[in-house]
Amino acid sequence: MGGHHGEPYTVPHASAYKVENVPQLVEVKEALGRQGLKDPWLRNEAWRYEPKAFGTHRSRLNAFLFRGVGVGFAAFLATCAVEYALGIGKGQGGHGHGHGHEEHDDKGHH
Repeated sequence: MGGHHGEPYTVPHASAYKVENVPQLVEVKEALGRQGLKDPWLRNEAWRYEPKAFGTHRSRLNAFLFRGVGVGFAAFLATCAVEYALGIGKGQGGHGHGHGHEEHDDKGHH
């Protein structure tokens, strides 16, 4: 049921992630060691620091800040093209946007 044709992922072996490969976790391990403690499950956090899978802090920040910029810019260009093609916005560049361009009679404006 469900149309699955096998596992869509492979689970890496536990030895693929080591605390020694992650400077932040080494620091935690050493700090715990100075207090006479150790965390047997610390290795389970090593996958979070894998740049191949999750990128670096900078790459995640760039992805967050600039996500959608390309689509937004394309929409901007499309809007400009449509306005140009339809003649929208032409002749509206004067001061006051139409106020003061009409002929005024001086009745009642003293």
